[in-house]
Amino acid sequence: MPHGKVPPHLRRNARRMRSAMTEAELKLWNEVRAHRLMGLSFRRQVPIGRYIVDFACPEHRLVVEIDGSQHAADQAHDLARTAYLEAQGWQVVRFWNEDVLKDLDNVCTHILRVIGRA
Repeated sequence: MPHGKVPPHLRRNARRMRSAMTEAELKLWNEVRAHRLMGLSFRRQVPIGRYIVDFACPEHRLVVEIDGSQHAADQAHDLARTAYLEAQGWQVVRFWNEDVLKDLDNVCTHILRVIGRA
């Protein structure tokens, strides 16, 4: 989304979310930031339309979401969010916090597989 089109409240929320990342988000961010994952460029807490996604790889139109236990109770919201993002041309992959914290290598391998690099 072009810089000027992001509503100010979304920009503020994204900035706030960047400074309050979960342990799982921080762990994945440390793995993918600064082109560390096979040279791919990821951004964190990115506004896309009316949502703020955990991670985005714009070059491959890939969104990576890290879900905590609260997502198990609100699957309808996640489905609507995923449908919206896919309608905007993004592919969405989701991982549970536990998967990131305990099996980061396989999470990264799956991300690479989705974009055709593994």
